Amino acid sequence: MWTRISTPIQRPSGIDQPRIQNDCRGSAPDSRILVGVRIIAGSLRSRRLEAPKGLGTRPTSDRLRETLFNVLAPWIEGAAFLDLYAGSGAVGIEALSRGAARVEFVEREAAALKILRGNLERLGLREGFLVHGCAVGAFLRRAAIRKPERSEKRERYEVLFLDPPWEAAEEYAATLGLLGGAAAGLLGTNAVVIAEHRRKMRLEDRYGSLERTRLLEQGDAALSFYAVATTLVV
Repeated sequence: MWTRISTPIQRPSGIDQPRIQNDCRGSAPDSRILVGVRIIAGSLRSRRLEAPKGLGTRPTSDRLRETLFNVLAPWIEGAAFLDLYAGSGAVGIEALSRGAARVEFVEREAAALKILRGNLERLGLREGFLVHGCAVGAFLRRAAIRKPERSEKRERYEVLFLDPPWEAAEEYAATLGLLGGAAAGLLGTNAVVIAEHRRKMRLEDRYGSLERTRLLEQGDAALSFYAVATTLVV
């Protein structure tokens, strides 16, 4: 049974053009197919994904991903999507399958990076994504201060998803704090930030300029939705 605390989230408007690049690096000795890890809808519907062994990288369940994208459905098509702590890439790849214009994956673990690259290649994806092999905090700080070339626009994202290891409470606070503070310039107009976390973990209702607008709970998992406070609909 879902418990919902809900405030409407506006549909984002306007995106940057996708840049096609893959700067992913890393290797790992082993992997396995996890039953039930699949693309739920869109152009890649029912395709299976590979995921690393162990609990350090915990793929978002099919049911939770379906709920997440049901909420995002009105505005996911054409969006610029940032998948932080991307793991096997299941969430970002789902976004690509459903029509996101650009997805950027950020993951530092070598095993997960290898699986992520393999999933993209096996699915025949050649464009519309970037893979960053680094820590999330380092990526956000670097992206926030990066000056675009004269012919480029500053990277901005309409949908930002983060799913750190559940036991790493400090990662949630640090990342949401950056997105509501020093890295807030990376958020597009009416952007939505979603954090997947353990149900028993109580995230703050506000991180800088970000304010929680919705909480969805299922089993041991929860999704907290945030938006810039000045863009909230009363």
